[in-house]
Amino acid sequence: MNDTTADDSASGSTDAEPNMAATYVMATVALGLVLVLLFWPAGTIDWRRGWLFLTLLVVATFFAIGHIRRENPALFAARRKFQQGTKGWDLILASLAGLLFLAVLPLAALDDVRFQWAPQSVWVQLAGYVLFCAGFTGTTWAQSVNPFFEPGVRIQTERNQTAIDTGPYAYVRHPGYAFAIPMAAGTALSLGSLIALIPVAAMAIVLAIRTLAEDDLLKRDLAGYSDYAARVKHRWIPGVW
Repeated sequence: MNDTTADDSASGSTDAEPNMAATYVMATVALGLVLVLLFWPAGTIDWRRGWLFLTLLVVATFFAIGHIRRENPALFAARRKFQQGTKGWDLILASLAGLLFLAVLPLAALDDVRFQWAPQSVWVQLAGYVLFCAGFTGTTWAQSVNPFFEPGVRIQTERNQTAIDTGPYAYVRHPGYAFAIPMAAGTALSLGSLIALIPVAAMAIVLAIRTLAEDDLLKRDLAGYSDYAARVKHRWIPGVW
């Protein structure tokens, strides 16, 4: 995701309404994929943690769609696909990060249900809900203030891309990546699995590499970004990195 700026045309609200049906269809298909990735590896539909997480995800997804539709409707067309000009290296990194995130679901199902490698208490699950909600809310916040929040990294010259410095971007330069990690970790823990944190750790490494590469590109090619980076000095965590 072009996390410091992303897509649709600046006239976004004109295109947003016709795209909403497609947005809801895509969200429903994605949620259906989550259901399969959870319950097929589990080998049963009798998995309370799985159903609780799926319910939370459904509510959060449609809340986020409604919020972004109100605050930043142009974003929906941008996020339907990788746009022309997306960097080749980012297609690889973005795809790898996405696959690692998806890997959390079947691995958690295998751990918590089918094989019960390391059973966890309800307190781990509750901690997972806190992390997931924090990460999901933060990601939605970033998307709602950033009209350039595309799936891929590129300089959006046709849209007069600028550095965004409002919302979470006033504190860190890449909040989308930063919030994705607690969201993924929260997914693993809310499903009762510590083992599913393994792909989360790998995803964090991939996103860190992606952050560095995107930051270099934006400093080099996006007017005003170097000044923004001088003001907002940290990429993910204020005072840390």
